[in-house]
Amino acid sequence: MRRTKPLAALAVASLLALAACGSGDGPGEGAEGNFGETDAGKDKDPNAEGPAPEVEGAEAGGTITVFLPGDYGPDDLDPTNGWSVTGNSIQQALTSRSLTQYLVDSDGNATLVPDLAVDLGQPNDDYTSWTFQLRDNASWEDGSPITAEEVAFGIARSMDSTAFPGGPGTEYSTQFFAGADEFEGPYTDKDTDWTEWEGVEFDNDANTVTINMSKSFPDMDYWGAFMAMGPAPLGKASNPPAYGQNIMSNGPYKVESFKAQDELVLVKNDQWDPESDPARHQYADKFVFKFNADPDQTDQIMLSDNTESQTAISNDLSASSYQKAVDTLGDRLVQQSVQCTGFLYPVYDKTDLAFRKAIAYGYPYEDVWAATGQVPGVTRVQANSIMPPGMAGKPEYFVDGEAFTYDPEKAKELLAESEVEPLYSAIYYEPDPLAVAGAKVAQKGLEEAGFTVKYTPVQESPYSTWTNPDDKLNKSLTVRGVNWCSDWPSGSTFIPALFRGGATYNTGGFAEDSIDEMIAEVPNMPIDEQADAWGDIDEKIMTEFFPAIPVNYYNNLFTFGSKIGNPSGDEALGAPNYKNVFVMQ
Repeated sequence: MRRTKPLAALAVASLLALAACGSGDGPGEGAEGNFGETDAGKDKDPNAEGPAPEVEGAEAGGTITVFLPGDYGPDDLDPTNGWSVTGNSIQQALTSRSLTQYLVDSDGNATLVPDLAVDLGQPNDDYTSWTFQLRDNASWEDGSPITAEEVAFGIARSMDSTAFPGGPGTEYSTQFFAGADEFEGPYTDKDTDWTEWEGVEFDNDANTVTINMSKSFPDMDYWGAFMAMGPAPLGKASNPPAYGQNIMSNGPYKVESFKAQDELVLVKNDQWDPESDPARHQYADKFVFKFNADPDQTDQIMLSDNTESQTAISNDLSASSYQKAVDTLGDRLVQQSVQCTGFLYPVYDKTDLAFRKAIAYGYPYEDVWAATGQVPGVTRVQANSIMPPGMAGKPEYFVDGEAFTYDPEKAKELLAESEVEPLYSAIYYEPDPLAVAGAKVAQKGLEEAGFTVKYTPVQESPYSTWTNPDDKLNKSLTVRGVNWCSDWPSGSTFIPALFRGGATYNTGGFAEDSIDEMIAEVPNMPIDEQADAWGDIDEKIMTEFFPAIPVNYYNNLFTFGSKIGNPSGDEALGAPNYKNVFVMQ
């Protein structure tokens, strides 16, 4: 899952957390220690039932304001398009239900539990077919019941990579569901009625949905927690892109207003039945999410304990405010461990190995972290592999025998060996002042290392540029980026999404047949061998081809106002624990 705040010095931003994170008790110990280690919601409870366990001391009422410094938020709210940590963490927790979900305790620990389904699904022996029995007491915000046909239609929408080119279905539905070579989704494939597609079957009378696979997919219960595996209104009512601006809620909150890159306001959905939901609550009357908040101003608000801050949450904290927050906030400063890695991703067919290694030695890691408001050892440590700490199968190796550090002379030597022009052409997200500061520091360090640096500011998500092959600016770049977090605790959510040829978030365009063949083989292996297989592919990619520079692993820092009850994180969604927070009256 991509971070909406992309990698510092490309879209230079103060990196937040992930799609799968876990609580931390204190500063990290570095890549060799306990930094960032979390099982990212690995536990399961197929028997969990609604209503969700009450949070101790919880009260109803009040408005919670959430500041997201330098984070532009989701481009739209269409559940099928949701593949950013920021958007998913809000919508999966509050507005949009799916087959499964995560139950989060008061410490932020997550367990996979049922959502619209009554359990975690029933697979056949080889995991090529999964049947989900749906509950009969879930409804839309207008009071109409959610049907098996609507869930099946939502799943069919996830096959449409043209209508939703940045959606998670491009990586999972189209890769695992049967008939992907014949059915391109309900909006692109005008010749096929979606109900004729072999990948999904539904029975409204029995209230069941069955998903058929093209190959073994034992992780379908985890994929079921994505909004793309939830319902959509039938017919034109959910046509993209309009639906993304005016969605129908089926969670505890519904949309009152939404302005992309500015604000999202959610209010209570009075048609949500807590008896139908094993993991969500509806304590606050309203949530107000403020995207692209000013970092310094947000820190001042959160540390002031004034009226505005008391019922507020911030999903980031700058380094300059860290010590004061430690001294004054107590348990209202939450350090969240994550399964995320940030990458610089040189364009593979424009660069060579020497050029890419020159970047690894020419990038001023800690100076950029400091400029973008990070705390080395607390929110950032050097990365040495693709897979992050805590992920099963993560290999321990160093491409050049030891960790990359800023070494401009070594970078110059490598550039002299390179057969390509030493042009470092990249973009950064200009609305974030920390991104601007990081770009300046990165440029200075890279130029000292012998690169000719050309940074171009952009006003929208850098991923909009990086993932558009027809974009003129994108074609001019020599270095892109990606900041990736686990969709669930498996290398299957890291390696293919970033390094399979043609994958949407393979922003550098890396493609090697030998790697694609290894990636395709892992799902056919015995389940207990797959984690190590992903680790082997990780090491092979980096030691033989080195297509991307793993810049850092990281933790998040969240701050909570003095009247926010249950201040905690969510290790499954990499965000504050929106499901369980409340306003103390």
